[in-house]
Parts: sequence; structure tokens; C-alpha cells
Amino acid sequence: MTESSVAGNDDRRENNQKNQNNIENNQKTATAAAHKLMVALDVDGTLVDHDGHMSVPVREAAQDVVAAGHHVTIATGRSLNATLPIIEHIGIENGYAVCSNGGVTLRLDSSLSDGYEILHKATFDPGPVLRALRRRLPTAKYALEDADGNFLSTERFQDASFGVEAIGVDFQTMLEATAVRVVVFSAENTPEDFNAAIHHIGLSGVTYSVGWTAWLDIAAEGVTKASALEHLRGRLSIETHRTVAVGDGRNDIEMLTWAARGVAMGQAPEEVIAAADEVTHSVFDDGAAHVLRSLLL
Repeated sequence: MTESSVAGNDDRRENNQKNQNNIENNQKTATAAAHKLMVALDVDGTLVDHDGHMSVPVREAAQDVVAAGHHVTIATGRSLNATLPIIEHIGIENGYAVCSNGGVTLRLDSSLSDGYEILHKATFDPGPVLRALRRRLPTAKYALEDADGNFLSTERFQDASFGVEAIGVDFQTMLEATAVRVVVFSAENTPEDFNAAIHHIGLSGVTYSVGWTAWLDIAAEGVTKASALEHLRGRLSIETHRTVAVGDGRNDIEMLTWAARGVAMGQAPEEVIAAADEVTHSVFDDGAAHVLRSLLL
């Protein structure tokens, strides 16, 4: 055998070994990807308590699930600017987030100047629903997130979930805006009053949910946390049985039924618990941390 033949055999053996290594690495990558979960997390009442505080056990558990490579996705009624600090707090640098109850979807990318880009906004004409609600709930306060991310409000209505200071406007200006999200609040009414008003009006052409207090969230028709998450699931090619969601509010019901494993917080209302597959501890007992730790076993 010539010297060149020996060299040629060595090259082939080396190339074969490289190909085998590549195949094994690709198999390992595919196996790892197949074991990744899509984990949708509500914020208020789930990751943070009603004072906006996130406990150390919850923060560390969330950070560990992110570090393990799972697709952790914040899914909240909060607007963009109120969501970003939570994303940073649990260490999501690249991924996705759902804000405004599904009205806004973000792609998170640490290489971008802002750290994110807006993938989608679902807008609607708020005029008909605002007129109907104003007739039924004349003393309520109204706020609207417009297509540019501004908040317009009546009666000096402000809330931390807006993420920006609302601009006081008259009701007519609000009627003429293009909305991503409408919020209605009344200190003089109960959630039952809101439900009665909605039943009487027969809201159509929008999606709505009533909060813990007399708080009503309104989005475009068919737009929920679940609808936005399903779009992202397809984008990420995650199989349906590898989805997890944790939440506590009525605006989480669709998300909990969407997930293969829907977990309600211990303090959630009965109808939220009824929609879930299981119940964890309350937000005051770090219920979210218990769920997140279970994903790492």
C-alpha cells in the first residue's frame, strides 16, 4: 500500500468519525428539543402577589426553568411596559411574551436595541362597547390602550398594569380611538354588577373578562391569552401535550383549558379552578414555585 493510500484511508476514517459525531450531536439536540416545554405564566396573582411582590422562591424557580431551556412565556393582562420588568426579573433574554390579554405579542431578543420587537397587535373599534357600557355603568372609569401603546383614560383613571401614565381625555376622544385593550373599573360596583351589565348589554364583537374586583378587561373578538399562545406554540413547533399554564384569574380560563397541564392558583375563583387540571398553593404560599420546580424533576 502506498503512502498516499494510507493517508487517504486515514482521511476517510476521520471524515466518517466526524459524520458520526455530527449525527450523534444532532440526535442529542433533537432529543433535548423534544423534551422542552412551553410554560405560560400569568403575572399578577401568580408570579407576584397583589402588592406586586415576587418572592425569592418563585423568582429562583422561574429562573431555573428558564435556564433549563424551556420556553417560558409570560402571559399577562399587563401592558408591554408593565410586563418588561417581570421578564427581566426571571431572566428571559430570548423568547416570547403575551401582553394585554393576548392583544400584544412580543419576540424577546437580547441582541435588539430595546430587547424586544412587537410581533402582533390585535386592535378593534371600542365605540359600540364603550357606548353600551357607559349607559349601563355611568359612574365607572374607563381606560383604553391604543395602537401606539398609549393609555387614554377618563376620571383620572391610573393603574400599575398600564405601564405608562394614562392621558386624561374626554369620552368622545376615547370613542374615536383604535383600541388594543379597554379597561372598565368602578369602586361603586361589584363583579356581580359587572356580570349583570354584560348580560344585559349582550356584548358582541369583543372578548371580555371580569376581574377580582369590579374590573372589566375587553379585547378584540376572539383574542385571549390562549389565542396568542396557540400562535406561538405553532411558531415554536411545540407539541400540544408539552404545554403548561399557571394562572389565577378569569382572564386565565381559556389559557388553562388550552394547556395540556393547566394549573390554577390556590386563591383562584371557583370557575377558574373548575377550568384547570390541578390546583397549586396560593400566591401567598409560593404556589407557582411548586409547579415550576415540578417541571425540573
